[in-house]
Amino acid sequence: MERQLSFGVRFGLCGLMALGIGCASAKTKKLEAAYGPTESIIEVVAVLRRHIPDDTYRFPPATDFTGRNVYRSTLLRLENIERIQADPLRSGYMDPVVDFAKARALERLRAYELAVLLYLRVAERDGELSGPARESAGILEQINGALSVGIHLRNPLDSPALSPTQEVQDPKLAVGELEERVALLSFLYDELQGNYMRAVVAEEIERADEVRASYFVNRRYILPDGQLLAVSELQRVLSRHAASKKHLRHMINLADLYNDLAREYVAASPPQSLDFDPAQFQDLIDPAAQLYEAVAAHDGTPEKLEAGRKLEALLAFTLQVDVDRFSD
Repeated sequence: MERQLSFGVRFGLCGLMALGIGCASAKTKKLEAAYGPTESIIEVVAVLRRHIPDDTYRFPPATDFTGRNVYRSTLLRLENIERIQADPLRSGYMDPVVDFAKARALERLRAYELAVLLYLRVAERDGELSGPARESAGILEQINGALSVGIHLRNPLDSPALSPTQEVQDPKLAVGELEERVALLSFLYDELQGNYMRAVVAEEIERADEVRASYFVNRRYILPDGQLLAVSELQRVLSRHAASKKHLRHMINLADLYNDLAREYVAASPPQSLDFDPAQFQDLIDPAAQLYEAVAAHDGTPEKLEAGRKLEALLAFTLQVDVDRFSD
């Protein structure tokens, strides 16, 4: 009897252990399925297709479970699949799908020329994707044509090709060229009614306005009334792109300029001297503090943390100036 009972207990324990192992295995497989490497082109394309209509001008690009930009992750995953499954894909039957998906991802990463090449390669082959690929290539070529007009932001790590005096060009010429670029992009924007590419064009219009503002900010000590022009241009970006996902960033940029002007004013006219004008100093501090405070009120954004820290630094600087002015 005891032997039978002992055997029954052992059998039950073995059953429970097997059940537990089975549950653990099922959970592991479920996690691997959710977070493991992608093995299907269709799966990658399906995720990308879901986010093609996203308005990336108004909202930040979607991210995958790793936190990476979904367009960048799509490009990386497609390249990984091509490398891992090189033999099955050697026949080229999936090339149009892969090239089309890559082009869709690249256009959101501002790699327009490479995207055009992939679209044209898809358009050369008969199929359902040839028409949309040809249309998308035409849109990107128009964007590239507009971007060829006017100045661009210079990479600060590149060695300057021109001397500092040669880099300073006529402000009217710089503004005129950028206005021409914006006009070309705006015309294309109106043509793309109902097309997801309107968001891409809107981003390029915003970038052109940022380049224009940066031109005046970087030359504010060279141009007549440069300080006023710099403030005015940053205010222009802020007002023209109130619906942009970068609106808080534009507010911080304007606040930073006021902050820099206030610190430069104190360096040029120390609070201990008679040249210091409290009213002028306050005219620079107040808008900077108000902008930082407004950004710091937006919960759940990286700009909130940045603006909060900069506001604290600004208040500390202001207190230091007041101490220097009113100390005996």
